[in-house]
Amino acid sequence: MNYITTIGLEVHVQLKTESKMFCACPVMYGAEPNENTCPTCLGLPGALPVLNGGAIEKTILAGIMLDCETPPVSKWDRKNYFYPDMPKNYQISQFDLPLCIGGGVSLYDHCYPKDFQKSIMSSGKVVGLTRIHLEEDVAKSTHSESGTTIDFNRAGTPLMEIVSEPEIDSPEEAFAYLNSLRQVLIYGDLSDADMEKGQMRCDVNVSVRPPDQDELGVKIELKNMWIFNFDFLGFFAILRDFGSILGSPGPSKNS
Repeated sequence: MNYITTIGLEVHVQLKTESKMFCACPVMYGAEPNENTCPTCLGLPGALPVLNGGAIEKTILAGIMLDCETPPVSKWDRKNYFYPDMPKNYQISQFDLPLCIGGGVSLYDHCYPKDFQKSIMSSGKVVGLTRIHLEEDVAKSTHSESGTTIDFNRAGTPLMEIVSEPEIDSPEEAFAYLNSLRQVLIYGDLSDADMEKGQMRCDVNVSVRPPDQDELGVKIELKNMWIFNFDFLGFFAILRDFGSILGSPGPSKNS
């Protein structure tokens, strides 16, 4: 049986700023581990955050370039979770009042995979955006057989999250979406969007349903994907697994 694929992407982008989101520590890739840290980004008791105005400006500029609206009121929220890469046990983020709402990403023909560019079904398609909000990045964990090390140089880096509507219909469109968005970010000098350095990562939500079903089907989410080729191959692996799951007896659950 053929299934209808629906994809939504949450793209995390490190903004191109000189200092971190809530402290004056420099944002510098390749520094010695834990060199660019202070009591604030280490979450030490009594340390108070100071807002980075430049990160706010770049996020609003991203919204302008993507035809978003900036509401008159925006606020910060506290996202609680307990994990070694966030020592204060919560992340300063945005929930119901983000900096940007709406907008969309135009899928440029040259951003599709090369072997697919002659057979684009929806040339000129625009994928709608739900929101763009700002938060702080977490530290970098490196796992090995002997244990886990944590580098807090990345902790507190301004991180912009761009959330799409579930309007992407194929892995090829998802590929074009990421490429098109990356071009906008680089052109606007908002981010270097270097995926090898983790400056642009995405969470992928994939849902598959039969043609006679209107509501979205069960969902699978892939976290923190950052290489386009891996994303592309990962999509196909998910769709293949979905077809096997939906075609077999028994209930299916989100994962």
